[in-house]
Amino acid sequence: MVVLNRIYTRTGDTGQTALGDGTRVDKHALRVSAYGTVDELNATMGLARLHAEGEVDGLLSRIQNDLFDLGADLCTPDLENDAKAEYPRLRMTDPQTDALEVEIDRLTRELAPLRSFILPAGAPLAAHLHLCRTVCRRAERLVVELAAAEPVNPAAVKYLNRLSDWFFVAARMANDGGRADVLWVPGANRT
Repeated sequence: MVVLNRIYTRTGDTGQTALGDGTRVDKHALRVSAYGTVDELNATMGLARLHAEGEVDGLLSRIQNDLFDLGADLCTPDLENDAKAEYPRLRMTDPQTDALEVEIDRLTRELAPLRSFILPAGAPLAAHLHLCRTVCRRAERLVVELAAAEPVNPAAVKYLNRLSDWFFVAARMANDGGRADVLWVPGANRT
């Protein structure tokens, strides 16, 4: 259990922060940017939840919890020594991605067929979910960049890739099952 008795510690006043294993790094380090963007995605989801209810709100809540798992995974480098760690390290797992795939498939069966690209608009929940999708894609790009430089749990990359697809499908569901999607009209404003 986490206990936060003190919010400020002054340890980051010089532009460094501690990773999950205690290593100090610059706050602009790629790893910090990656898990910081996952945190931003989680906050963006909080805004989306202001417009969600019922099953969708429950799904968003579950995903927010997964994103904290993902942040814990990303902030703890040194995958090779997980077995030697004093405490079990929290890592993303394939079943978390599998759950997203099951939901994507289920929701897609309920959607109106997609016959055009869509604009990120429509109902308030749909617009917020599209924003989540774009922040998720940015987080994914940062994690992929990090993985090119140092070891990253492959399940973390996979989860983010699938999650952006989930947001796309969920946004369409929020637009009356896709019937209220705002369609892109190529070249509509050309003169």
